[in-house]
Amino acid sequence: MDGVRYRLHGIDAPEAGQACIGSDGRNWACGQRAIRQMEELVLGKVVECDSRGQDDYGRIISVCTADGIEINARMIESGIAWAFRKYSGDYVKLEDAAKRRRVGIWQAPTETAWDYRAHRWDASLSDRPDGKCPIKGNINRKNDRIYHVPWSKDYGKTKIDLGRGERWFCSEAEAIAAGWRAPLWGK
Repeated sequence: MDGVRYRLHGIDAPEAGQACIGSDGRNWACGQRAIRQMEELVLGKVVECDSRGQDDYGRIISVCTADGIEINARMIESGIAWAFRKYSGDYVKLEDAAKRRRVGIWQAPTETAWDYRAHRWDASLSDRPDGKCPIKGNINRKNDRIYHVPWSKDYGKTKIDLGRGERWFCSEAEAIAAGWRAPLWGK
């Protein structure tokens, strides 16, 4: 918002390229649904966020509201995010209620976003000749410098051309410090 990156306190939503299992046993694009849910909550609304410090990537950790509706809580209530218990217990009761209702990510056993990221990271290391630094620093047609983490939806189709100035990074913090940005999702 206005050039400031926010990280929603106490929750973790599916990654953009992540699929979840539905009650019918089929995969559904829960990561894309999380993006759409966020858009529905904020587009055209007055959004306000508090500040609870910064994370390791320079994002402001926040509880945000859109026209008075708490975004963090709504994402959990609708079953489109997990309570990030590692960092906060604030949304555990809301998560438990969503789980009982079997909505969203709770329709069937689903890999958490943090496990999804960890598995993707580990798998990407085996694809690298040097076995390290799997983050792809790509330059697009507009000359934007964008980094793709292994759980990014475009990671698999992103190729690195060192001759064009593209490169590999070992961490998101390293990519950001070098002036690269994460991909943008949604509207």
